[in-house]
Amino acid sequence: MADHMALEDQGGPAPSQPTPTATHVAPARRRLDWKGELRGLFWLLLVVLGFHSFIAKPFYIPSESMLPGLRVGDRLVVSKFAYGWSFVSPTIPNPVAMFRDIVLRQPQETWSVQLPAWHGRLWGSLPERGDVVIVKPPGSNTDLIKRVIGLPGDRLEVAGGVVYINDVAIPRKAMGDAMIPVDANTKCDPDQYPGALVRTDKGAFCRLPVYRETLSNGRQYDTIDFRYSQGDNFPAIVIPANHVFLMGDNRDNSADSRFSEAERGLGGPVPWENIGGRAEFITFSLDGTTSLNPMTWFSSFRSGRAGTSLVPATGDAQ
Repeated sequence: MADHMALEDQGGPAPSQPTPTATHVAPARRRLDWKGELRGLFWLLLVVLGFHSFIAKPFYIPSESMLPGLRVGDRLVVSKFAYGWSFVSPTIPNPVAMFRDIVLRQPQETWSVQLPAWHGRLWGSLPERGDVVIVKPPGSNTDLIKRVIGLPGDRLEVAGGVVYINDVAIPRKAMGDAMIPVDANTKCDPDQYPGALVRTDKGAFCRLPVYRETLSNGRQYDTIDFRYSQGDNFPAIVIPANHVFLMGDNRDNSADSRFSEAERGLGGPVPWENIGGRAEFITFSLDGTTSLNPMTWFSSFRSGRAGTSLVPATGDAQ
């Protein structure tokens, strides 16, 4: 017995003890930090709106006024800083307009709020002759896209479809016919283009005559002059200071500076503060066949248009 006790004193094995049963404790559920989420969403929205307002924004071509270069369904990038900033620069969303458009199915002119107009631009500069620009017509909140033809001090008139600047005709060169594919976004309306629809074994096309104009600074671009129209004649005017004269490249189907506001035009030369930015390049283009079916999202892409620059090429002034 003494020997047994000695073994215990020397650290020998002790009688086994019952092992306590392990208890699983579930981790505490993490509560969603709504304030943090809303704060992050607010800053993200602020960054996006700031970028749209001061750097660049996307633009969708809604009409055929800039054919042949731009087609309905083209998506562009517009630089907002090219000419400085004015009252048309900020992008301020209008939740009421969004709700009416999306939920109530009441088409809205725009989803943004227009700031009160003021004269001048911050760090402003005039566009160059030939630039493609985004413009808000006076008293409207709708963006249009046109080309800068006349600058302050120019004497400009249109006679027989030919544009004269300071009594010198802008040179025009016939380039043949453009064969523009007909699709859901390009319909070749017979009322606008009588006899232009052509059907071939490769599909339907809108055949329109193209004339290349060369400005005094050497910039060149193509225009459509299909037939006689009201805009083929415009009386001579002198463009006021800080104004520009804008025209669409589709000369027979463009409501621009040649037409009054009552005719849905720009009402003559436009104040430079109404210019919202310069069109830079096409990001992608859709033919109008997209639907809720994801397969149509790829088949509706027009090939060969992504990346097309909208800065006019420079040639020799004639």
